[in-house]
Amino acid sequence: MEELNKNTAPVADFDWDAYENGVVVSQEEKENLKKQYDETLNQVKDKEVVMGKIISMNKREVVVNIGFKSDGVIPMSEFRYNPDLKVGDEVEVYIENQEDKKGQLILSHKSARATRSWARVNEAMDNDEVIKGLVKCRTKGGMIVDIFGIEAFLPGSQIDVKPIRDYDIFVGKTMEFKIVKINQEFKNVVVSHKALIEEELEQQKREIISKLEKGQVLEGVVKNITSYGVFIDLGGVDGLIHITDLSWGRVSHPEEIVKLDQKINVVILDFDDEKKRIALGLKQLTPHPWDALDANLKVGDKVKGKVVVVTDYGAFVEIIPGVEGLIHVTEMSWSQHLRSPQDFLKVGDEVEAVILTLDREERKMSLGIKQLKPDPWADIETKYAVGSKHTARVRNFTNFGVFVEIEEGIDGLIHISDLSWTKKIKHPSEFTQIGSEIEVVVLDIDKENRRLSLGHKQLEENPWDVFETIFLPGSIHEGTITEMLDKGAVIALPYGVEGFATPKHLVKEDGTMAKVDEKLPFKVIEFNKDAKRIIVSHSRIHEDAAKASLEESAAAEKKSKKSSKEEIVTPVIEKTTLGDIQSLSELKDKMVAKATEELKAKEAAKEANKE
Repeated sequence: MEELNKNTAPVADFDWDAYENGVVVSQEEKENLKKQYDETLNQVKDKEVVMGKIISMNKREVVVNIGFKSDGVIPMSEFRYNPDLKVGDEVEVYIENQEDKKGQLILSHKSARATRSWARVNEAMDNDEVIKGLVKCRTKGGMIVDIFGIEAFLPGSQIDVKPIRDYDIFVGKTMEFKIVKINQEFKNVVVSHKALIEEELEQQKREIISKLEKGQVLEGVVKNITSYGVFIDLGGVDGLIHITDLSWGRVSHPEEIVKLDQKINVVILDFDDEKKRIALGLKQLTPHPWDALDANLKVGDKVKGKVVVVTDYGAFVEIIPGVEGLIHVTEMSWSQHLRSPQDFLKVGDEVEAVILTLDREERKMSLGIKQLKPDPWADIETKYAVGSKHTARVRNFTNFGVFVEIEEGIDGLIHISDLSWTKKIKHPSEFTQIGSEIEVVVLDIDKENRRLSLGHKQLEENPWDVFETIFLPGSIHEGTITEMLDKGAVIALPYGVEGFATPKHLVKEDGTMAKVDEKLPFKVIEFNKDAKRIIVSHSRIHEDAAKASLEESAAAEKKSKKSSKEEIVTPVIEKTTLGDIQSLSELKDKMVAKATEELKAKEAAKEANKE
């Protein structure tokens, strides 16, 4: 029995499967068969990137064969960046797991792209390669683009050559890009779609500008309007019409002439050696307005126009569109006073003017408006004869006199010495004010230089002829000290005349010095009619009185001719004051009556002028 059991022990390596199927395979053969089978399959490892081939696809999944014993399935969402994906395409895949619980090979295209993305990104930039990417979303200042599984930044300025107002229309679109910048440290990538467009435009531009010639007329579209000109799209290349080449007339802003997207014909004026800057013209397509100017116009003719520009030196008047004349400020008024053109004209005024110069070759014209009125100096000798009296307006002061204007264009000077017969005026501002009216008499006419010499004091007779009989040397008059100077004092005497006293003549009888505003009697010790100077003395009065008293006591016993003479002289010294002497009183009455007559005459003259 034991022997039987021994003989019936099972074979340890018996192949029951082969036996069951009627095939008996040795172990050695089995190993050989397994080896041959393994050799028909790729040897792959987990976490490795390999190439695979798409064998089928639907809306949700893509089946990829990598030559392994089973195929892998990848979600379709990982291929959104490539809308042209089709069966037969080779793609990179990342082996997540050779076999999951269900025996399925797990692959990922997204992980494969991420693994090799930086190498691809650098390679694309080095080779200036055009790549495709999916615009994922909008962000501040631009868009986020999926490039090789990496999120790259697309700046708003790099989307198109034209400004983009709505970024959202690009979200979800697959577009071509060029990598323009890589930050290896922060793993940042910047891409551009605009660069591709610019390359195409540059090629078109080279083709277009190679055919350009000066004077060539082309059709273009207004692309942009600025304050200095208009950019025209000539079909792939831009040119500029400067504001001065838009119209023969003056243009404040190009929008007055053209509008955006307007189609216009332009002429090529110039371009640089590389033909990158093209200067265009619009006004050159029409004849120059100067060529259409009336051939019969000549110097001296009157023309009408509109003020288009006012400058510091004059105003430009447009006679016809594109033809202007300059009215210089000196041709706006006969007045010699320098004034601003804005005092006469403003932009938009319709004016009539006289042609002063006309140069058709240089296309220049000067005009004048003062010539529309008679020159006031033409009959100056008749209208403002020497000795005639007029009312003038004070225009300006100088240290030596007053400039006045009798009427527009008629100016004159009143010298400071001709302002008053009696007052010593240091500056004209002491006598009158700018803008005030003043009565004048014409003293002299300088027609060549258009100047009148005028006087104010000459309206009255020279009072010094009368003063000569009043302020006799030795006569005594009451005066008031108005000003103290280093060399003496100014004394206000009767009739508005002033005298001068040196310090030694200001000593009073008690030995003190006279002060300003003090009223005292003064004796005339010198009268100079030509120099209009009166020298007076207060001290001389009490000095002479003391001297006379001594002489009288020394010669008391003598009642002779000398004492009689002294009796006659003394009353004159003490009481020769205006109003006390009958002759002087009569003189005063005559002066008052004469002043009254002159005042009445002036009033009558004014009334006659008004009529």
